[in-house]
Amino acid sequence: MTSIIKTIKMRRSCRTYEIRPLGQEKRIACEVFLTGNTTGPFGSKVRFTLSDMHQIKLEEAKVPGTYGVIQGAQFFIIGAVGKSEMAMEDFGYTMERNVLYGTESGCGTCWLGGTFKRTGFARIIDLQEDELLPAVTPLGFPKQKKSLTDRFFRYVASSDKRKPWEQIFFLNNLETPLSGDQAGDFGQVLECLRIGPSASNRQPWRIIKEKDSTIFHFYLKRTPGYGNLIGGISLQNIDMGIAMCHFELSALEMGLNGQWVRRIFPEAKAAPGGMEYIVSWIGA
Repeated sequence: MTSIIKTIKMRRSCRTYEIRPLGQEKRIACEVFLTGNTTGPFGSKVRFTLSDMHQIKLEEAKVPGTYGVIQGAQFFIIGAVGKSEMAMEDFGYTMERNVLYGTESGCGTCWLGGTFKRTGFARIIDLQEDELLPAVTPLGFPKQKKSLTDRFFRYVASSDKRKPWEQIFFLNNLETPLSGDQAGDFGQVLECLRIGPSASNRQPWRIIKEKDSTIFHFYLKRTPGYGNLIGGISLQNIDMGIAMCHFELSALEMGLNGQWVRRIFPEAKAAPGGMEYIVSWIGA
């Protein structure tokens, strides 16, 4: 089994795929994983299905949207989440687990959120009235030679660039950047979070570590214009779930145990600098 930290570092968004099937063994293994991946940190009900593109009508299969154009993909992972306060974070967390599973198994993936056409995907997963379909991802074998489209979207989104540590990690307050030395054993964990995917590569996460402790507070610095797309679907709250996934899985691999707690803070600490408080990691 590949190290989760190595898998996180290997992951890349792939938009161009070889036109060939996954194979029965790989497909069954993926379906088993999806069946067991149904709960996020906040308890929202999440479910996924692996769909053959032949199940989607041609007019429903067009997926222009925030994350770019997909070419050659034969399979998609479709996800639905029950409507709840923290549904987007739970969906981001669990779908990113699927993405990392796909990476570990040698497949390519690419988050598709935004304005992609949901009709065919909603029909296949039998989307219910109390559910949302926030995003899907293709799953397949990456084409060795990247297409012009793939290279173009990576360039436009600056996909290979990430914000530096001093812009996203802080000690006690937003005025004090967190250094690698101050992060201690969590340095590798925070780096795994930093390199995670996000909508348009906006990286909206901001993390404040409490001094002399292993408590990390997660905040969302929302980008203007990135509100709800379709009643209740917020890409940047999904991004926070992705950040939580990378943080927790890498921490546990390193033996840094802890748990997620959504605290009740005084107003000033709950949202410093106009940010939105999401959750805290309380180290064991």
